[in-house]
Amino acid sequence: MSRLDELRARRALLDSKYEKTISNMKDIAHESIRVANVAHNSDRIMKNLDEEFEAQTKLRGKDIGFLFFATALQCIRQYFLTDFKERIGDQEAAENTKGHTKEHSSRTHRYYNPSLDEIITNPVPFDTTFGAPDIGSDIARHGGHRYTTLGHDPLLGWIFGTANIATSTLTDYTFSSYHIKTGQNKVGNNIDRLTEHADTFKVMSYTFDKLLNEGKEGKIKIGASIVKEAIHLKSDIGTANSLPIPVISVFSPELASSLANYGFDMANILTVGKQATFTILINILISMIHRLTYNQETDGNIDLFQVRTHKVVTYSNVIASISNVIAVAVGSAIGAATNNPDLIQKSLRKADIGGLIVTLLRLINDKKFIAEVKQEFILNSFDKLIQGDM
Repeated sequence: MSRLDELRARRALLDSKYEKTISNMKDIAHESIRVANVAHNSDRIMKNLDEEFEAQTKLRGKDIGFLFFATALQCIRQYFLTDFKERIGDQEAAENTKGHTKEHSSRTHRYYNPSLDEIITNPVPFDTTFGAPDIGSDIARHGGHRYTTLGHDPLLGWIFGTANIATSTLTDYTFSSYHIKTGQNKVGNNIDRLTEHADTFKVMSYTFDKLLNEGKEGKIKIGASIVKEAIHLKSDIGTANSLPIPVISVFSPELASSLANYGFDMANILTVGKQATFTILINILISMIHRLTYNQETDGNIDLFQVRTHKVVTYSNVIASISNVIAVAVGSAIGAATNNPDLIQKSLRKADIGGLIVTLLRLINDKKFIAEVKQEFILNSFDKLIQGDM
């Protein structure tokens, strides 16, 4: 190759590099202008992305169907499955208890060791207050014996109530115990009576001894005591006075009694818990079925579809709760206007407190969830615009 050909080749190479450099500079300039335009119009772009998010997460035809179905299920639950039941009197509850007609008071007292027949046929020993003032016990005060005897505590009763039944004793809120024997009331009928102090430690030790060291007979006695405790708690829960909130009586029988007077008793707590549980179960069911209808081609991004699922469930809860509040308020107002206390009580028993609590919690949690998905959608889309992928 001659010197001239070599120079021409080098010249061609330089021209090629120059043109490539100029082309790259133009690309960089164009990209800089594009990015600058994106940055300059960021407010408008963000607004457009916000509108795009709302459009893509807006409820569609099948979502509306799920919304009405979920709302219908919640309304059926409110008025037929989880309403507050009418309370019955203590005597009626006792008469409805299995084996009540066979119960009597005939305790041939062997300290801490009643026979199996006594355990089965006698009333629970912690259901009496007769003779309490004579031996310095105050269980008849503080709003009634259900707030002062541990056998009536929905939680502690399984321990102390069972032990009391198995030993013919009564243990009060101060953990003091008393022997229960057969006495006679003013008309000569046999009735359980507090007669003397007992040792709470012995109440528990004799109970465990029956369970661990007295063979089959001892285990049967404890089993019968547990069953009797369960039956008694169940019969008392649905009565007008119901049962106190667990453990509170230990600290203050007066507080437990006052709370019950304001409606904070075991029956209402169980009903509210049932309402909340059924609400959540329906929400889970609707969410699962709605998720099964997801189609990537028609529904797009799965995260945005999940936002629609959350909206369906939350909107159904809100509609059901608002309709329930209105129905209860209208029913109560009509009852008050017509001087009909029965209608007021029936209306209030339909109040869906547990469902309302779940609705409020969903509103808070779903707002946070949707905000996080929305933020991720907008930021990712804006990032793609900057990178030139959109």
